[in-house]
Amino acid sequence: MEKLQGESAPKRKLGLFDAAMLVMGSMIGSGIFIVSADIMRNLGSGYWLIVVWVITGVMTVAAAISYGELSAMFPKAGGQYTYLKEIFGKMMGFLYGWGLFTVIQTGTIAAVAVAFGKFTAYLIPALNDAAPLFQNGSYKITWIQILAIGVILLLTYINTKGVESGKLLQNVFTGSKIVALIGLILLGFLLVKNNFWSGNMSFGWDAFNNLKTDSGGNFLKSGWESISGMGIMAGIAAAMVGSVFSSVAWENVTFVSGEIENT
Repeated sequence: MEKLQGESAPKRKLGLFDAAMLVMGSMIGSGIFIVSADIMRNLGSGYWLIVVWVITGVMTVAAAISYGELSAMFPKAGGQYTYLKEIFGKMMGFLYGWGLFTVIQTGTIAAVAVAFGKFTAYLIPALNDAAPLFQNGSYKITWIQILAIGVILLLTYINTKGVESGKLLQNVFTGSKIVALIGLILLGFLLVKNNFWSGNMSFGWDAFNNLKTDSGGNFLKSGWESISGMGIMAGIAAAMVGSVFSSVAWENVTFVSGEIENT
């Protein structure tokens, strides 16, 4: 039995660089580009946008350090499933595993795939202009959805070929995203105009467009008299829904703990 378990154990073919690229590739996705616009609409200030991202970053690092300890204690493939099973018992691990399979991970994959299809349509307008393949009332199947499904199937197939092929694809894609982001950041600093910078980074308390209240703390649809400290905290917390969503995925590296060297 021990021999069979040793033969079926995953081979450790991922190094530190591969693990780091997996984390960065999982976190730097479509979410960071989509939610930033929504955060700006809610807060109305680039200053508060950065505050939200800094708070989210601190929370993420704290959680990642905790998971680092767990992955060292339980160097097995499975991530949160393994930790919940070992700490709280098989029932909690079972419930989380099914939740991950039916809702959490599948929903995230679907959201990212649809975002990929929509952004691709900006480069290929014919995808938006094409008539739906099927339509019944408000329900329809579009070419963008077909593209999203095709991408999921393609990436699934590549990952079933083994760790080496999945590692290569991950490193190439993540490397391209990092280069593109560095270029975007540099161009932003080089080409930004002073009036845009001062306008976007204004510190005004009236930046909280959706949290305008009267002196009694009642929300107003237009105009405002004051915003309390609790109102500011509520605005930041509401905006962090998007930033936390886009930051989640750093824990994905724990799913392959059993395949990483020197764990």
